[in-house]
Amino acid sequence: MIERLSLNVWTTKGWSLPEAVAGCVRAGIPGIGLWRDKVEEVGVEHAVKLIADAGLTVTSLCRGGFFTVGPVAAADNRRAVQEAAALNAGVLVLVVGGLPPGSKDLPAAREMVTEGIAALAPYAAEHGIRLAVEPLHPMFCADRAVVATLGQALDIVDAIGAPDIGVCLDTYHVWWDPEVHRQIARAGDRIYAFQVCDFLVPIPADALLGRGHVGDGVVDIPALAQAVAESGYRGFTEVEIFNQQVWDTPGDETLRTLVARHQQYLAGIR
Repeated sequence: MIERLSLNVWTTKGWSLPEAVAGCVRAGIPGIGLWRDKVEEVGVEHAVKLIADAGLTVTSLCRGGFFTVGPVAAADNRRAVQEAAALNAGVLVLVVGGLPPGSKDLPAAREMVTEGIAALAPYAAEHGIRLAVEPLHPMFCADRAVVATLGQALDIVDAIGAPDIGVCLDTYHVWWDPEVHRQIARAGDRIYAFQVCDFLVPIPADALLGRGHVGDGVVDIPALAQAVAESGYRGFTEVEIFNQQVWDTPGDETLRTLVARHQQYLAGIR
């Protein structure tokens, strides 16, 4: 059963948004996770019509965040909220940003992130959008996300204390954390997006591209998915893979693999 399977459009990076939508329809995949650059290529209005006509559910929009880059982040994040609302995404994923240029002060950077999310939260609530803080693997701490663990993400959520702020859990980024199962239980109904892919070894020269299909790497993804289900999450499982070999594979073949791996590893988890 694939009624809760979603394709993140970066898994089929070479496809345009219309091609990704059509591919989902052919493969019977009911959900689609969007990136803003793919939406921008066709325009928000056209994207809305494409997705509605195909009968797909938008499972997330990526990305907002980068609160550590300075004042420009505030305006861009408001635009991201507007786009998420227009697309009926419901959830805006926040990649929070790395260290500010020239800084080595992680606590200060995390405080900037907390302040930025707190400032954005009322605007997101006005538009009916939930904000999902995504912790990234520690190797991306300097340049992409100073929030490296699910516990750190939840600490920020707790510190802000506003409704409709939760987390995005990506198996690639959190699998290594000895606290991850305890933190998943702590998150409870604050898991707003669940993304899966495997962690491949050896790690490629470009570590960003070390993701693989479920079952091809070292992560016990079914165990993480079971923990997420036990936390109360009943949303989609969104497959997000950055991998040059996957990108070079014909999109329909990639989607067949997504469906087969979902059926093999994840479809029975409730």
